[in-house]
Parts: sequence; C-alpha cells; structure tokens
Amino acid sequence: MANLDASGVRTFVGTRNFEDSRDFYVALGCTLNWERDGLAELELGGCPFFLQRYYNRQWCENSMLHVTVEDATAWYEHAKRVIDQGSFGGPPRVNPPKEEDYGALVTYIWDPAGVLLHMAQPLGR
Repeated sequence: MANLDASGVRTFVGTRNFEDSRDFYVALGCTLNWERDGLAELELGGCPFFLQRYYNRQWCENSMLHVTVEDATAWYEHAKRVIDQGSFGGPPRVNPPKEEDYGALVTYIWDPAGVLLHMAQPLGR
C-alpha cells in the first residue's frame, strides 16, 4: 500500500505589494525564514505559511487565516501599535476583540492586501 502520510499544510497568501505585506507580517511578529523570487516563507508560533507576489483582489479579500492565540486583547493592542506606527500601504486595519458564538474571543486584523487574520483566543479554558 502507498504511504500517504502528510507532514504539514501551508497556505499561500496573496499580496498587493509584496514588500509592504512582508514588512507588515514581520512587524506583527512573524519570522521571515527565507525569501526569493517573489515568494517568502513566514512563520508565526511555529506555523509557517507562504507569502507570494501575486494579487487577485477577490481572492485576497476572501482569504482568512485563523490563528489560535493566548490573548486576543494583547494582539489587538499590538496590531494597533504596528498599524499606527507603520507605513504598509493597504491600508491594514484591526478591530477590537469580539466574543464569537463558537467559543473564542477574536481580534480581526486585515493585512495590506485585505487578507483577514482571526487572532482567536479559545474561551472556557
């Protein structure tokens, strides 16, 4: 029988301006593992993803990343500082934490291309 084991899943995230998005994610706290030819691997909390020099407005504005975090309020405050102090094009934005029906407190962050990050703190731990 064939070995169908998998060792990871990574998403590709589009960018309107590759450099603005890369700088935004690094300012948020992502590690830039490598970059070449309009493709970069970034990592947050041990979870890598690819940032690519490709933009399709409909795709980017309908892309979402769900990130499990310990403190959604701290992420709101951090993202607000990053956005207020940076120049990332876009414009990126952040909403205050909101309790969602599925049992998480979520801070919503939009990157410079309109990709939505859900910084979700599970409740009831």
